[in-house]
Amino acid sequence: WYHDNLTRHAAEALLLSNGQDGSYLLRKSNERENLYALSVRGKDSVKHFHVEHIGTSFKFGFNEFSSLKELVTHFANQPLIGSETGTLIVLKHPYPRKVEEPSIYESVRVHTAMQTGRTESDLVPNAPSLGTKEGYLIKQGKIVKNWKTRWFTLHRNELKYFKDQTATEPIRALDLTECSAVQFDYSQERVNCFCLVFPLRTYYLCAKTGVEADEWIKILRWKLVRWRAVLHSR
Repeated sequence: WYHDNLTRHAAEALLLSNGQDGSYLLRKSNERENLYALSVRGKDSVKHFHVEHIGTSFKFGFNEFSSLKELVTHFANQPLIGSETGTLIVLKHPYPRKVEEPSIYESVRVHTAMQTGRTESDLVPNAPSLGTKEGYLIKQGKIVKNWKTRWFTLHRNELKYFKDQTATEPIRALDLTECSAVQFDYSQERVNCFCLVFPLRTYYLCAKTGVEADEWIKILRWKLVRWRAVLHSR
């Protein structure tokens, strides 16, 4: 969870877009050499705290710790107080620098989902990563079996589709934890077609090219495999 030269804005972007209440990371402060910044996400904002490295100890406010692990363990069990707002924040979820990426789809943007941990030692080395993908696909209607182009976004375990790329509200959000299979489909007499099998409905989608269809299938299958692995480990 040490991110070295990560900027303040980048830390806020990571923690707000993909963290949760209590997610934290440590980074170098650009103010001076021996100063670090502890960035912690509250409910809807990120607070930054100075951690000063003096000799062999780390100074945090009025407290001194012999190691960063000791600091994190201390504040995992009692809250920090965020600036003058009085916001209470507990260090719950370390945000690791390195995460597992789906090698099958190299251009995927990968973020991190941490399992709950009370201390630094609870950091899960193989935490499930979150590949994201977006693009236009042609989708078959539910009742009228016509085909319409829709904008799809894949984030976490949710596949949403919108009327177009400019729409702010999705037509529907599909929970991939309920999906049992993703595979190429040849029943619709259309090229580059694949389907997602849900308990109450099978969704038929077509991409512009075979390569694009293959990319969608691989990343969706990777999501299903990772989700089942997480469930199995619980």
